[in-house]
Amino acid sequence: MYRPDCAVFEELFFYHNITTAISVGAGRGVAILAAQQKGLPLYEYTPMQIKLAVTANGHADKNQVQHMVKLLLNLSSVPKPDDAADALAAALCHSSTARPAAEEYRIR
Repeated sequence: MYRPDCAVFEELFFYHNITTAISVGAGRGVAILAAQQKGLPLYEYTPMQIKLAVTANGHADKNQVQHMVKLLLNLSSVPKPDDAADALAAALCHSSTARPAAEEYRIR
């Protein structure tokens, strides 16, 4: 069984597809609730912060982020599905960020 120290989330950003935003927001809400119920600190990073931490380029594309996740974690291939690579990139961002500088938030 895994015993995480905290939960890390990517800040939501949707430009066009409101239907996707609603579905992702609902799933995100469940994940935040589960983490909150376990008493885990919650941290949130913007997509640019995650890209910058993983690739040193805040405007990196998805392929660059996936490639760096593979390299940084010494994996034999890029994690699949894409969401798995995104989650690992967020975790790498958090692990390389000074905790006091991170935005911790609590759901009240």
